[in-house]
Amino acid sequence: TKMSLTPLVYSKDVNGDTLWVWCYPSVGSELRQVLLSKCCLTQDSRNFHTFVFGQFCRTWYYITTAEVQEPTALNKVTHFSIAVTAKDFNPEKYAAFSRILCRMYIKHGSPVKMMEAYITVLTKGICQSDENGSFLIKDHDVRKAYLAGSIKDVVSQFGMETIILYTALMLKKRIVVHHPRIEALLEFTRVLPALTWHRKDWSILHPYVHLTDAELEDLKKCPGYIAGFVDPDVSNRSDLFDVFVNLSDSVITVSQSAKEAMAMGKLHKEIGQLIVQSAEDPESSDSQVIKDISVKTKEILANLVALANECEDSKITLEGLKQHHFPPATENFLFHLAAAEQLLRI
Repeated sequence: TKMSLTPLVYSKDVNGDTLWVWCYPSVGSELRQVLLSKCCLTQDSRNFHTFVFGQFCRTWYYITTAEVQEPTALNKVTHFSIAVTAKDFNPEKYAAFSRILCRMYIKHGSPVKMMEAYITVLTKGICQSDENGSFLIKDHDVRKAYLAGSIKDVVSQFGMETIILYTALMLKKRIVVHHPRIEALLEFTRVLPALTWHRKDWSILHPYVHLTDAELEDLKKCPGYIAGFVDPDVSNRSDLFDVFVNLSDSVITVSQSAKEAMAMGKLHKEIGQLIVQSAEDPESSDSQVIKDISVKTKEILANLVALANECEDSKITLEGLKQHHFPPATENFLFHLAAAEQLLRI
C-alpha cells in the first residue's frame, strides 16, 4: 500500500502556533493545507479529537493527535498530530499504526525512530517494538474495515427511511450528512457504502469536508458521494446534495431536483421492510444484515441485466422498459438504476 507519513507538531511556547515539523515523502501544498485544517490543533475550539480521517484528491488521510503530559523528550510541546496518508480506506489499520508512532515520538522526541518504523512497515508489513506494541499489516484486512461500522445502528435511528439512503446510493446520488460532532459523522458515514455492498466502493466516502473552495471542487468531481460536514451552513448549500441527512435530529430530506428520480413505490417499501426486519432481528449480526440487503440488491440487478439482454446491444431504453408495464415508481427506479449501472442506452 502506498502511504506517506506527515507528522505535525503543536508547541504551546510559540504563541500556541501549530508548527509543521517534518514530513516524508513531501506533500503538495493543497493537501498540506487540508491536513492542517483537519488537525484539531489548528482549530480554536476546545475540542480534542484523538483520531480523524477523510479523503482529499483520492488520497485518504488519518490524523492521530496526542497530548504530551509528563516531562518527555518532547521539550515544550503540549500536543502533536501525526498524519498518515494512504491510497486505501482502513481507519483501524492506520489508527493502530499511528498509536505506535505516537508512543515512539513521545519517547524519543525525534522523527528518526518513527521513520524507521514507517520504512519497516512499508518494506516488511510489520513493526515490532517491545515497549510500544507491535503492528502487522496482515491483521487489517480491507473487508474488516468495510464491515467495522454498524448498519444496525443506522437502521435503528432511521427505520423505514433507510430506504431513502439505499435508493440514493443505488442511484449514485449526492448525500450530505451534517452533525456538529466529527466522531458521530465518521461513525455514521463510513457504514453507508455497505448498503451497496455489490460495488464495495468506499471511494464515494468523504466523511470530513470543510466548506472551502479546494475541498468542494474536489467533491464536485465525484458523480455520487457521501459527504460529512460539521458546519451547519452546509444545509443552505443545496447545490451540494440530492439527499440531506440532519444526523443529530434524525431527519432525511430529499432535494427538489432529486424528487423525481427518488420517487418511492411498492418495490421501495418491500426493500425497506426487508432492511428493517433484518436489522431488528436480535440474532442477526451487522454483516448478516449487509448480506441480506446485498442478496436483495443482486436479485434486482439480475432482473435489470435480464431486461438489458432483451434489448439490442444489451442496453435498456425507456421504451423497452415501458413494454413491461411495471408500476410507475418501479419503472422510474429501474430506469435511473440502469443509468447508474451503465446499462442504459444513451
